[in-house]
Amino acid sequence: MLLPITNVSKSSHKKQLFKINQFLNNNKRKILGLITILFILFWIIPNSSSSSGYESSPSIISKVFHGAKKSPKIMIILAANTGGGGVLRWKSEQEFAIERLSISNKRNYCLKHGYGLVIKDLTTAKRYSHEYRESWQRVDIIKQTMREFPDTEWFWWLDIETLIMEPHMSLEDLIFNKLNSVAERTVQQFNPLAFPINIPHVDYSEEPDLLITQDCTGFNLGSFMIRNTEWSRLLLDVWWDPVAYEQKHMIWDHREQDALESIYASQPWARSKIAFLPTRLINALPQGACGEDPNKHKYFYNSLENDFIVNMMGCAYGRDCWSEMQGFMALYEVKNNKWYNKIFGI
Repeated sequence: MLLPITNVSKSSHKKQLFKINQFLNNNKRKILGLITILFILFWIIPNSSSSSGYESSPSIISKVFHGAKKSPKIMIILAANTGGGGVLRWKSEQEFAIERLSISNKRNYCLKHGYGLVIKDLTTAKRYSHEYRESWQRVDIIKQTMREFPDTEWFWWLDIETLIMEPHMSLEDLIFNKLNSVAERTVQQFNPLAFPINIPHVDYSEEPDLLITQDCTGFNLGSFMIRNTEWSRLLLDVWWDPVAYEQKHMIWDHREQDALESIYASQPWARSKIAFLPTRLINALPQGACGEDPNKHKYFYNSLENDFIVNMMGCAYGRDCWSEMQGFMALYEVKNNKWYNKIFGI
């Protein structure tokens, strides 16, 4: 009696397999379409938005990476040309590659330390009444970002031609936990623009709200930090003042830099809250960025001393930005992709 039952079950199984194969053959296109839709819904869309850490900003063209927190204590602001219908319409492939490398570098750093990263798109910012005003976007972008993230304490502006070389270093350990010891409150020790050392009514006992560096050209705004305070918002308003802009924009060759230097030179309320960090702490320059300046040891990146970040300032003028980025990326790989880094997450 067992043999007929076995034969029947085998015959039934073969019929089921035949029906399944017939169904698959007759519905190949439908099944492939369904798989494609599921792939888009559950893989491509999440990885291009929330899973990658980015969110679109409804008010301005920007992307936000929150790291570990929705309201991070520290936020990096990175200006880039990432949107507006395709980057390659405005930039070469090398410029596009520099941008991608720089963004990835900052995103990984923020993820490691729980900081925020906001990427501001400059390609669509044709919204100023005067053509020269577009090059002053830095101040306007910081004001916007402060409104977007009112609970963030510090904002760190970085130009796109920067690279964090020592990602294991946190800003707390590097700067904020020892701010009084690493920051200079006056220009007495280093004064490349010959500012007046002392002006009346300056109170250096106040906590600094703006941390900047100096190099051979004066204030370097490729990398600086500003605290989210009432004083900072007042400074940004004065810095962005349209009256001063109309009067001075044709003679201020360095635009925002010259405007801030003018404020520092004459305004005691501003000088009371500005502090200077060593240039190589957050703004080390590549060889040649300041020519043969005798103070080059204060500016130039030194890998043996593990300088934190390099700023390829002015690489588009007489130098090769892509070659410099490639060189520093190769050095970054050597310094950070070691076997014990991968094992212990250093």
